[in-house]
Amino acid sequence: MKKFFIVLGIIVGLGVVGVGGYAYYLYDTAKDAVTEMHEKVQTDKPKPVITGKEEDLKPISIMLLGVDEREGDSGRSDTIIIVAVDPKDDRMLMFSIPRDTRTEIIGKGTDDKINHAYAFGGTQMSMDTVENFLDTPIDYYVKVNMESFKDIVDAVGGVEVNNSRAFSDGGFTFPKGNQELNGEEALAYSRMRYQDPKGDLGRNDRQRQVITSIIDKGARVSSITKFDNILDILSDNVKTNMTFQEMKDIQKNYKGARHTMQSTEIKSSGKMIGGTYYGIVDDTEKERIHNLLNEYLN
Repeated sequence: MKKFFIVLGIIVGLGVVGVGGYAYYLYDTAKDAVTEMHEKVQTDKPKPVITGKEEDLKPISIMLLGVDEREGDSGRSDTIIIVAVDPKDDRMLMFSIPRDTRTEIIGKGTDDKINHAYAFGGTQMSMDTVENFLDTPIDYYVKVNMESFKDIVDAVGGVEVNNSRAFSDGGFTFPKGNQELNGEEALAYSRMRYQDPKGDLGRNDRQRQVITSIIDKGARVSSITKFDNILDILSDNVKTNMTFQEMKDIQKNYKGARHTMQSTEIKSSGKMIGGTYYGIVDDTEKERIHNLLNEYLN
């Protein structure tokens, strides 16, 4: 569950540091860290214009991959979140693609669960598959190892969530209502699925809450004192096709969109095929999601 906005939220902090030797130090340190994070993928279209006059700025789309990778295991994308940012109206759309969604795996030529694309072909196959499923190009991706999630939450000083239903999971109890969570708690909160009547959709809701809080926490001046620790965690656990300059441009020109966020759910019906459970998204729902994305990206 770690995503472009984990990185963006941290880089937002860089913009409020001000001037002087410490600001230069942070700038230089962040640049080195982002260089370690950078990993290219092939895309079918040029990257959008993200700098210059306000009227020239183009909308951007980001795929956020939370992957569960361990030594000797290629891993799977445990979380897939799509973010569309519209700089003209300063607004943002965020939604999850349920990991059990059945779709064509681009580059493999078979239909399978969408989260298996990462195991078959890494980030590139994941991006190609998601683009095909949404019928929409993706400009950027940010991939974060799930194992580092709790460290990132702790590095920004915890997250604030509003729990819609009380539950216990992972050794923690989460009452209904507003509460602040540390890293271990946030990981358990975002992973719970089986007790939720909404299943994966409920889990996706909680994940988006945590991500949104990380964005807000990363944008606060207080996060600057933790900048070194945050960058150490990110450089070891995050990969992205954003360059350092692109991160700076996005922070400068798109950060206002975080204050107006819309969420939606992809509706699917469960079906057993060959003894395996899949989420089936019909053509009407695919068209709805595609059209909603177009509202933000065109």
